[in-house]
Amino acid sequence: MSTRFIRALRVVSLIEGVSYLLLLGVAMPMDRLGGMRWAVEYTGLTHGLLFILLWLMVAAAWAKGLPTKLSLIVMVASILPAGPFFVDNKLKAVEAGNATAPTTTA
Repeated sequence: MSTRFIRALRVVSLIEGVSYLLLLGVAMPMDRLGGMRWAVEYTGLTHGLLFILLWLMVAAAWAKGLPTKLSLIVMVASILPAGPFFVDNKLKAVEAGNATAPTTTA
């Protein structure tokens, strides 16, 4: 599996994590306390698109040989606030080649 792809997966995962925290910690209070509905609309749209992109990238990484357990961990972590920051080290290990990711020669 390409280290560039894993790096891109890590970047998307971290950006998605930041967008989730911004949605929960900034945009939702702005909407509820300040009546600024636009904050949730734009932040929610951005987070939703990043979430879908992340899941598609994880599915592609799994198809390219990312271990099933790690794929599921990344997917579950993307649902939890700050989850992507906790699994980044696991993805970093795969990127560095320290994890036991099966390789396919086709």
